[in-house]
Amino acid sequence: MIIGMRNSPQRSLRPSLLLPVLLLTAGTLALGADAREDPTLSAGTFTIRRFDAQAFSEPASVLTAKQRQLFMAGRSVFKRQWASVNSLNGDWGLGPTFVADRCSACHVNTGRGSPPPSSGEQLLSMLVRLSIPGVDEHGGPRPHPRYGDQFQNRSLDGRNVDLAYAGAPVPNEADLFLDWQERIVAFADGETVTLRKPTLRIENLKFGDLDSSVMTSLRIAPPLVGIGFLEAVPEETILALARKQRVQNFNGRPNRVWDAVNRRMALGRFGWKANVPTLKQQIAAAALGDMGVNSRLYPEQNCPPVQTVCAKLLPGNVPEIIDHEIDALELWLQALAVPARRDVNDVSVRRGAELFATAQCAVCHVPELRTGSFAKLPQLADQVFHAYTDLLLHDMGDELADGRPDFAAGERDWRTPALWGLGLSQTVSGSTAMLHDGRARTATEAILWHGGEAGKARETFRNMPKDERDALVKFVESI
Repeated sequence: MIIGMRNSPQRSLRPSLLLPVLLLTAGTLALGADAREDPTLSAGTFTIRRFDAQAFSEPASVLTAKQRQLFMAGRSVFKRQWASVNSLNGDWGLGPTFVADRCSACHVNTGRGSPPPSSGEQLLSMLVRLSIPGVDEHGGPRPHPRYGDQFQNRSLDGRNVDLAYAGAPVPNEADLFLDWQERIVAFADGETVTLRKPTLRIENLKFGDLDSSVMTSLRIAPPLVGIGFLEAVPEETILALARKQRVQNFNGRPNRVWDAVNRRMALGRFGWKANVPTLKQQIAAAALGDMGVNSRLYPEQNCPPVQTVCAKLLPGNVPEIIDHEIDALELWLQALAVPARRDVNDVSVRRGAELFATAQCAVCHVPELRTGSFAKLPQLADQVFHAYTDLLLHDMGDELADGRPDFAAGERDWRTPALWGLGLSQTVSGSTAMLHDGRARTATEAILWHGGEAGKARETFRNMPKDERDALVKFVESI
């Protein structure tokens, strides 16, 4: 059923209307499979030599013409500005409440988000999960009855983008800000570094105060480069890593989560707590949760019953993001190329790699994985890649705990993030914010926040001489 006309000026993504694909620029030299042993190859045949602001945004050169066409369609959806139903300046579907009006507002140039630059600016490329004690019908977090499972700090204000009157404004759920607490940590040689920790400040709650039992968790937008590889790793490979780690006295564990696409429990791979099993579900959930854009998978708007004005607004379309557009976004994510490693022959980088292994960082940040068969994008199959993750949950200690369980992930658990492209983050998105809440501004700070299972590795790093610390960080930034 279609409610209202689809805003046609922006709808250029249906198969019959796809534009011809642009040629890759000369700066994105792809690397073939015959060079598999080349140490610069981060992602096999999906590796490119591009290191500028678009380093995370290029397609792999091994795509067919049809796949490149779909890739470009997915890129258009990623950059699309969504708008309210009364606007002619975007695609209908935004809101009624939301965090951002486009995917690219949070994942800048396909890279990582950043905390607000000042305490007076609201969160944008960050969001706040919330839940109440107990679990839902699938064993996941239980949403708040008035605010759902994610705060929406922006909303349609009763005007379209041309400032013409359109109707009653929809209240946003709350205003969200960050304050920072700092402390100084000393290395064994006396050098110090200032660490910072965010405190969430919630103001102007529109639908009642939160009691002490409500659990909240800050999440920053992660980089998307190479994310298709993580979906193509066989489940048994991930489970085998967990078994191997137990022998090494580590406790990496898979998350088991609800697969809304296939209607079953499945291995979690995506999200800071590995709480999403597939890219298709991640796309549809983010469209609704972050932009208020419904889909066939998630058809209901973000309007809990108490939010009556929100509930009265008609959606732009039903669904607002159609299956073909989700498929295009899925292919776009799977087909993103990965920048080659840099400075692999640098003496300090080589020394840093040795120290990374000696400190047991590589137990969780696994240097090498291989994909299995992958019908959705066959070129991804049987590829050796170097993302430096195990896709498992690890207890990271009290300092990083968010106090909010998510399926099998406890309040201290986080999925090991991939490290590839870390050294290009500033160039790509202007942000080096790391860890789930963006508290770490450098790799050094990120390491010093490690606790729990990673506490021993942190202390090994803290007690290294400065030249060794610098070498380890230089290695991490070369990945």
